[in-house]
Amino acid sequence: MSRFAAAFAKPRPALVAFITAGDGDTAANLDALVAGGADVIELGMPFTDPMADGPTIQQANLRSLAKGTTTADIFAIASAFRARHPDTPLVLMGYANPMTIRGSEWFAAECAKAGIDGIICVDIPSEEDDELGPALRAAGVDLIRLATPTTDTARLPAVLSGAGGFLYYVSVAGITGQQQAAQASIDQAVARLKAATDLPVAVGFGVRTPAQAAEIAKVADGVVVGSAFIDIIAEHGDAAAPYVEAFTRSLADAIHGAKEIAA
Repeated sequence: MSRFAAAFAKPRPALVAFITAGDGDTAANLDALVAGGADVIELGMPFTDPMADGPTIQQANLRSLAKGTTTADIFAIASAFRARHPDTPLVLMGYANPMTIRGSEWFAAECAKAGIDGIICVDIPSEEDDELGPALRAAGVDLIRLATPTTDTARLPAVLSGAGGFLYYVSVAGITGQQQAAQASIDQAVARLKAATDLPVAVGFGVRTPAQAAEIAKVADGVVVGSAFIDIIAEHGDAAAPYVEAFTRSLADAIHGAKEIAA
């Protein structure tokens, strides 16, 4: 059983937590996420032009890049995390340029070597899967696809083709951290997606509080939270880990205690 399968096989929804690599004390923050009860962790690869991310994560990218964070640093962070936490799924989330500039085979091999379970590449659509997908799948790394409110029934099969790990439902047609979708629209979208795939469906974008997360967890297999963690790191800098752990625990308790996932 893969780490993803194990994480989503638990009899409760999963907390998927995002932080940016190189922003604050990343190793300590990753440990805090695990200690607080995160089931899956997304590690953002800092990039100069993060088109899907709002101001909060944009600033995290800039803070990380100003410290000189490189792709090699990110793989080193991931490798060290895997040594400390053998069972927690780790995802790299980012954009095509850092993932493909040295060749997709190189990137996929480095991911496998570092113990990374999955990749979310925001700006390679399913129609351009050949840019990265085959190399990742050959290396045993899941390519996690994004579905959005504008992903219609005609396009959904293309999005799901070659997808692995889980399906990430971007609940708003916009950028991260700025707004939250109406719960009714999330309920409808999750039902439609779950009818089309056996992959777990995790919902993100705009989720900031335990109460919001618990509502989504009533219907989804997982809830993704990112900008709220970045705010904590922005406020506390290298001393953020205890605050990250406490917030993670509040989210995990809300999500794990939500009503049984709808069939």
